[in-house]
Amino acid sequence: MGARAQVLAGGRAAEQCVRRQEPALLLPSPRGLSLICSAAMAAEELTAFLAKTSFFGGLTPEVVGAVAGMLKEKRVSAGELLFAEGDTGKSMYIVRDGALIMKRHCSGGTDARLLMMRPGEFFGVTSLIEMEPRPFSCCAEKDSLLYELTNLDLYKLYKSDTKTYILLLQNIARELCRRLRKAGERIAALEDALHAAAGKQG
Repeated sequence: MGARAQVLAGGRAAEQCVRRQEPALLLPSPRGLSLICSAAMAAEELTAFLAKTSFFGGLTPEVVGAVAGMLKEKRVSAGELLFAEGDTGKSMYIVRDGALIMKRHCSGGTDARLLMMRPGEFFGVTSLIEMEPRPFSCCAEKDSLLYELTNLDLYKLYKSDTKTYILLLQNIARELCRRLRKAGERIAALEDALHAAAGKQG
C-alpha cells in the first residue's frame, strides 16, 4: 500500500473511532444547578403552603403538588380591580400574599363590603360552579400575589383524576357552607341591632 493510501486508510480509521465515541455527559453549570435547586425548593414551599389551605384539605402532598402545577401566578397592585360585579367568571383564586376586599353594589349607590380575603383563603368559585356572572367585585387592599385556577384546569382535572376533583368540590362546598353560616349570623346580628334601635325610637 502506498503512502497516500496508508494516510487515507488511517484517516478513515480515525474518523470511525471518533464516530464510535460515546457522547459526553453534559452537566449543568453551577449557576444552572443553583436555579434547579431553587425551583425545586420553591415547588416544595408552594406545596407546603397549599396543603394548609382549606381548598386542598385532605389531599396528599403528591396530589397537591400535581394540582399546584396547574396554578398560574397573578399579581394585583393595591387599589387594582381584579374583577367587577357582573363579569363573566372563568377563574378562582387562592391568596398567597396581601389582602383583597369583596364588594357588592347597593341600590342606593353605595358599595357594601362583604368579605376580606387574606393569605390561605380562596374565592371566585361560585362563578365556576353555577356558571353565572360574578356576584361581587374584587379589589386589592394591598399588593397581592394570587394563584389562579381556571374552569378549563378543573375540567382537565375531572378528566384525569376524578377522585381529586370530587375532593376539591367537597372542600369548596364546606367552605361555602361555612361562609353562608357566618353570613346568617351577621344578618341575625344586624336584625337584632335594627330592632333594638327601633325600640329605642318607639
